[in-house]
Parts: sequence; C-alpha cells; structure tokens
Amino acid sequence: MTTDSSDALPFVDEHRVLAPAPVPAVWRALARQVPGAGGGGALARLLGAEPRHAAGRLFDPGATLPGFAVAEAVPGRSVRLTGRHRFSRYALVLTLTARPGGTVLSARTYAEFPGLPGRLYRLLVIGSGAHRVLVARMLRTVRRRAARDAAD
Repeated sequence: MTTDSSDALPFVDEHRVLAPAPVPAVWRALARQVPGAGGGGALARLLGAEPRHAAGRLFDPGATLPGFAVAEAVPGRSVRLTGRHRFSRYALVLTLTARPGGTVLSARTYAEFPGLPGRLYRLLVIGSGAHRVLVARMLRTVRRRAARDAAD
C-alpha cells in the first residue's frame, strides 16, 4: 500500500495514538468506528460528497460509506479511504503498527482544495482546527474501544 502520497494529493497532516491492545483488537475497533468518520449521510448530501451511500463490506476494496470509498485495504495493517465533494478531493490513510505496549494507529490526511471555495473550505475545516479535533477524537475512541476489547 502506498502511504507516502495518496494519488498525488498534497499531504495535510498526520495523527497517531498508541492503543494498549494487539493489532487485531485495534483493527476491529477501527472497523466499528470508521462508519461514522464521514459525518453520515446528511453531511455527505450537504457537501455533495461522492460516494453518497454505504455499500459493500467495510474495508473490502470498493466498499463505500458516505463521503468515502475503500481504495485499498490490507487487513490488520492499513486502509486507504478516498472521496470528494464540491470543495475538496481527499484521502485518509489509516495504518496499524505493532509496538511494545500495543499498536500505533496512524491517520494521514491528504487533500486538495481547488479554487476560492476550496480555499475557504480549507480555512474553515483545517485552519480552524476542526479536522485535527475530529481525527484525534476518532483515534482516541478507537484506542479506548480496543483497550476495552483486549481486556475482555
């Protein structure tokens, strides 16, 4: 899987968290969390996101959820989600790496924001810190769920 550039989109940021759980538990927790990552169908419709609807089995290449399509997946290791809407074309690459004490879950974002509407959207979402807050919250939720599952 190519994680250094996602279809030649510009790199935006990377966030990481160490989950005190083995890779399989983190992968399962990630699979439970990702369906909400795009904000659901209402936000996807508002932004004119593609894809618009969920289809297929999550983390199978070609599967979709509102705002994202599974472009690539290596079970237990990584998944690349791609999408677009009227203000941006983007990719989210999620990678799991076993480390002493657990699993590092990394989320790398790539995106382009064409034209003035795209630049304004970037300012609203990236410049305001909203993207950072939402991705960090998603990673913390996965960490918490994986740790709870591993303890059971």
